Amino acid sequence: MSRRPVSNPLALAVLASLWERPMYPYEITTTLRERGKEDSIKLNFGSLYAIIKSLEKHGLIEEARVEREGNRPERIVYAITDAGRAEAHDWMRELIAVPVKEYPAFESGLSLIALLAPDEAISLLRERLERLDAELASRAQLAEQSDELGLPELFLVEFHYRVAMTRAEREFVAGMLERLEAGELGGLEAWKAMHELIESGASAEEIEARLAHYLAEGAADQQQH
Repeated sequence: MSRRPVSNPLALAVLASLWERPMYPYEITTTLRERGKEDSIKLNFGSLYAIIKSLEKHGLIEEARVEREGNRPERIVYAITDAGRAEAHDWMRELIAVPVKEYPAFESGLSLIALLAPDEAISLLRERLERLDAELASRAQLAEQSDELGLPELFLVEFHYRVAMTRAEREFVAGMLERLEAGELGGLEAWKAMHELIESGASAEEIEARLAHYLAEGAADQQQH
């Protein structure tokens, strides 16, 4: 998606808002917030103007008119152009149809979790599990409220997606935590040994040699099984 003149998801939200009708910037933000879109798209009013100017520069939106109420400052009402509609449609097709590699913060943390001692990792995973449970409980209440309001499922698909992803993450964290606490996670002994050596003041060479020994033992065990 780097080929796009404006790749920030907020830009797509602006195009989607103006697809409905011409709006001024604050109205765009208010509309998105009223519809709960800030749960899926980071709304930053400070950067909104820069995005609008960029969209205008690339011919995706244009000034429709200038309004003024009483003594208030003038406000520019923007409208989407034909090029903007085509760009938004093409962008949406790509987002829905083409999986892309994303880099979630939790995944980054997992890739480097060996920097933490096993006991600390266990404690932090327990904390994360509690937070995930709290989030799921909160979202369950929101789902009940949505049902009471009779909102169509179409307007809640991103909400249900987030619930599904949170449940999947909770299941993963709970499973990893269970295996860690039971001492069943592969490589756990090497992980413990590394931090024991670090705490004892061992040299980098000693740590590397000990880890190589554990990894070799682990590979041999896997071949036997």
